[in-house]
Amino acid sequence: MTDARLRHGRASLGLSFFAQGVAFALLVTRLPAVQERYGISDGLLPLFLAAVPMLAGVGSVATEVLVKRVRPSVVLRWSQPVVLLALLWVGGGSELWQVAVALGVFGVAVGALDASMNMLGVSLQWAYGRSIMLGFHAAYSLGGIVGASLAWVGARWDLALFVSYLPVAAVLLPVVFVGSRWFVDGVGSGASAGGVEGGGKAGASGGFRLLLPLCLVMTFAYIGDSTVSNWSAKYLEDVLGSSEQTATLPYNVYMVTTLVGRTVGDFGVRRFGAVAVVRAGALLAAGGFAVVAGAPGVGVGMLGFTMLGFGLCVIVPQTFAAAGRIFPEAASDAAVARLNVFNYVGFLVGAPLVGALGDAWSYRGAMLVPMVLVLVTLVYARSFASGSDRYGGGHERARTVDVG
Repeated sequence: MTDARLRHGRASLGLSFFAQGVAFALLVTRLPAVQERYGISDGLLPLFLAAVPMLAGVGSVATEVLVKRVRPSVVLRWSQPVVLLALLWVGGGSELWQVAVALGVFGVAVGALDASMNMLGVSLQWAYGRSIMLGFHAAYSLGGIVGASLAWVGARWDLALFVSYLPVAAVLLPVVFVGSRWFVDGVGSGASAGGVEGGGKAGASGGFRLLLPLCLVMTFAYIGDSTVSNWSAKYLEDVLGSSEQTATLPYNVYMVTTLVGRTVGDFGVRRFGAVAVVRAGALLAAGGFAVVAGAPGVGVGMLGFTMLGFGLCVIVPQTFAAAGRIFPEAASDAAVARLNVFNYVGFLVGAPLVGALGDAWSYRGAMLVPMVLVLVTLVYARSFASGSDRYGGGHERARTVDVG
């Protein structure tokens, strides 16, 4: 395979991660406008919000089955336009049933999109022979920042949802569809340690035992992530006494630090190995939750959320990469699809868990729960290692291609 083809595949996949970050941020940051447009009650809104990640899990499982018959690049090529069109439908409908169907389609398509994107990312990382997975997730973070900024503009100028979403869809739809012609898949060759199904020396049950630690790490990481996204503003305002305007800053800081951490994180993996980077990320994230829980004021609280961004940002991409290293090429797509489901499990559990503990106990105390869960990652850190987990910096494995 030529170097140029791999570089084009990497760039086109990065574009897909970016577009997904834009679309998801545009949806979640304008939920109050969606609720107002369709007259969704406060009691009904949590059901709508829970349905999206649940259906995304269904989409991820369906992708595991689908990629046995078609390439992951085909799933990604067609699921990404569906996500963008569903977003446009959310903004353009008028009846409650319409937004329900649109969000349902969005959820299923997002599950297929997330799973297939990470399948291609794992495959490309093995072709490169060095860590590039964090870079793809950095593109997602950048897309999230762009999407949140566009949502702020729409809210600031009181634009209708359809008016806000239409230019984004009009630009991204042709761009991602044309870019999809350069997707590259089926080029990885992970270190065989047993298949997810009957293939490999561990068999089906052994394969799941190998994947289970990574599933737990993924769940705990997303519990931490959803804690920041759902409760940081309330925590700063209600617990630390900030202004309403200042309370919007923690999530913005978190997104920026996530982007920065993922941008430079691949260099850390190449130099020190995945195990060391994941351990450092878990310790930094746990320290961030501890700082937030004990913060005497707004400034220290902001420091804690900054630590959280730098700590949590490396864990999820490296979890996908670890699944690709553990399982042989024939089973890695299935492993990534199953692992992706626990992304949504963590998202579903995190927000209500912290909210219930905050109401029943205290929000300071509630912040200690994701802290402990993130620390569990240290127990499973060796699951991120393989015979060649260090790429570059004197540890790069032998490869048949040399790409930039």
